[in-house]
Amino acid sequence: MSFDTHQVTATTVREAAQRIQHAVTRTPLQPWHRVSEATGARVLVKREDLQGVRSYKVRGAFNLMLRLDEAERVRGVVCASAGNHAQGVAMACAELGIAGRIFVPRTTPRQKLDRIAGLGGDQVQIVEVGSTYDEASAAARAFAESDGAVMVHPFDDPRTITGQGTVAKEVHDQLGAPPDVVVVPVGGGGLVAGMAAYFAEACPRTRVVGVEPAGAASMAAALAAGAPVTLTEVDTFVDGAAVRRVGDASHEIVARLQVPMVAVDEGRICAEMLDLYQVEGIITEPAGALALAAVGPTGSGATVEVGPGATVVCILSGGNNDISRYAEVQERALVHAGLRHYFVIEFPQEPGALRRFLDAVLGPEDDISLFEYTKRSNRETGPAFVGLTLGSAEDYRPLLERMDASRLTYRPIPPDSPLFRFFA
Repeated sequence: MSFDTHQVTATTVREAAQRIQHAVTRTPLQPWHRVSEATGARVLVKREDLQGVRSYKVRGAFNLMLRLDEAERVRGVVCASAGNHAQGVAMACAELGIAGRIFVPRTTPRQKLDRIAGLGGDQVQIVEVGSTYDEASAAARAFAESDGAVMVHPFDDPRTITGQGTVAKEVHDQLGAPPDVVVVPVGGGGLVAGMAAYFAEACPRTRVVGVEPAGAASMAAALAAGAPVTLTEVDTFVDGAAVRRVGDASHEIVARLQVPMVAVDEGRICAEMLDLYQVEGIITEPAGALALAAVGPTGSGATVEVGPGATVVCILSGGNNDISRYAEVQERALVHAGLRHYFVIEFPQEPGALRRFLDAVLGPEDDISLFEYTKRSNRETGPAFVGLTLGSAEDYRPLLERMDASRLTYRPIPPDSPLFRFFA
């Protein structure tokens, strides 16, 4: 597919903002007091989770679909989405009377599926296919080729990218001056490309930084290779940004404007999700917390370090989170913080073995979060999978020393082990 990405400009973004204003919410730009106090910077959060569809994706979907001619509308539309773009397309289908078929991965949270169906009504048909966005995208492209439906791409189309860029215009208007730094979550690259294109022209001194999940850093891979590449493995936890291959159009803009990319560990994202919920009372999805999880004070080791006096804007991109996911969110956050550890331990098959383990090995602030024991006939020992939650990360080394002194045979299960995910 051929694109003229130079048509994504501050001017076309302003035109898109006028075009879609009836369909989108001018979301708040709120002070982020917790991180402002920690950094000395003026840190603000652009609350795109407060859109009607709880995500910025409605901007690109409406901008593209409002530009379809009558013949294209009659043909209908098709899209692939991990959930948020689909909601924007569904909402546009219902408003414009356009038939739509929406392909989503089977891993899409139920909350997002229900929202798509509710917004689209009789105008949309949902098709669950594959386990990743890329598999759903392949199915959507195949349907477009066979049926003639118009593809409404979530990030690889200048019309979509221009619509996403309206977030930048709003930030600029709300501040009344150029921000120093804007931190943007990156999946397929549509949002960061649109915002970077706007700021490059309207606020050339503004530094735009893209943030990817460590398990799906496809834009960084594309920039390193000089063209989009397909990642062989992707951690799908950050489902709104877990893309194996970024868009050609979005990559071209990001590369031309030299937008830097950084990666954030999924566990750090989970920790930020919990902090946002417990401190600010904000419910966000993993991709929504992606940019916020990157920011920290100078010298802290944060992936995006900011210092006193700077005006920093973080894009909170979406709030479509299924409450049932919080158990995994908490688990990943504990592992990231060094508070949750797993072991295979060989226990003597004799009375009192577990009691001795509790008395001699566990510290006063340690707790057992998992214990699965298999008793073996005609064996002196039996293996147990044991999960331990520590009072602090510094308690781990003393724990291992007590295990060594107990003469138990044990094996730590590292987080990157397939066995770890089997029971964690």
